[in-house]
Amino acid sequence: MTAADHLATEGFGITHLPYGSFSTALSEPRLGVRIGDHVLGAAALLRRGGASAEDLAVVDAANLDVLLTRDRETWDRVRAGLIAALTDPSATANIVADAVPLAEATLHLPFTVADYVDFYGNEFHASNVGRIFRPGQPPLTPNWKHLPIGYHGRAGTIVPSGTEIARPRGLRPEPDNPPSFGPSRRLDIEAEVGFVLGAPVARGEVALAHADEHIFGLVLTNDWSARDIQAFEYVPLGPFLGKSFATSIAAWVTPLPCLDRARIAPPPRDTPPAHYLDDTATPAWAFDIDIDVVLNGEVVSTAPYATTYWTAAQMLAHMTVNGASLRAGDFFASGTISGPEPRQRGSFLEMAWGGTEPLKLADGTEIAFLRDGDEVTLRATAPGPGDTTLTFGECTGRILPTR
Repeated sequence: MTAADHLATEGFGITHLPYGSFSTALSEPRLGVRIGDHVLGAAALLRRGGASAEDLAVVDAANLDVLLTRDRETWDRVRAGLIAALTDPSATANIVADAVPLAEATLHLPFTVADYVDFYGNEFHASNVGRIFRPGQPPLTPNWKHLPIGYHGRAGTIVPSGTEIARPRGLRPEPDNPPSFGPSRRLDIEAEVGFVLGAPVARGEVALAHADEHIFGLVLTNDWSARDIQAFEYVPLGPFLGKSFATSIAAWVTPLPCLDRARIAPPPRDTPPAHYLDDTATPAWAFDIDIDVVLNGEVVSTAPYATTYWTAAQMLAHMTVNGASLRAGDFFASGTISGPEPRQRGSFLEMAWGGTEPLKLADGTEIAFLRDGDEVTLRATAPGPGDTTLTFGECTGRILPTR
């Protein structure tokens, strides 16, 4: 038997091997790969497989930062080396002995975030928000189907799963009165998929056909949102304090090649896109990923990423079409993922329809927005190679009172 046979579990087998940064009581943070309920140091694995000094150097690090500076060829070669080591019967005993149970590991942010862009790419979510915030007006703004709308977020407040989130403070609108300052009364989540970028480009457009060369992997993302603060501040320049207090990402980054079987065509387009966004002749860039939104242990929604109108390739092309650079560790998120049904919505703003239709929980209580002590976890699965199922690393955060 191989180490993969000993350690793999459903969703976290040899066809997945997500990357993360971990430490133990006896070691500093290092780059690792997850298999089953264990994590293994990436450098030690490659060393057992006789990897080159060049490949060892890019993984013998605290996190993904060095590997992200390299190219797709390097990424694929490193991944092949990890798989080879885990499927080598002669290395089984040593690798199994080296495996660290997740319960004994401390997980860290898997890469250093350079720049962060949050998009607004799901038509169901954008339409719902339009109806809630702008009743009586068209739900989508005139530009929405011509380009992926986004805003430049705060990279320094992206935190790993498990980090507790203090309720933010800010100016809140008050009907017929000046705004008041205090803790957000309408604290919310946004269930999203994030994309980790690498293979830097000093200046110039990353065309749709080259997106695979720069999107290293995917990670579940919760872009926490203070809806009352956001509603007062966002005209005319968009989100600021209502978003910048925290964005949570999972501790495990799923490599893009793992998702080949999950790639599907995006929703039909009813507005011809500009030439640099025209993906009719490029590979499919939507993904068959289902995201469970779990509130205090109860699944309250399952959001289908496949409904997202704008693809990751289009978002990357749009980010760089003006000549903007691309750095290793740049990161962008899809925007809230929602489907056509009420139980497919990726935010409490939508689930409770702006607070007018509170969500009824299994215990009979009702909720519109998050309360102190609430814990939200995002979980997701997708089709994996063969007949396997791929499980994403969870993204969890618990709300603390205002500091």
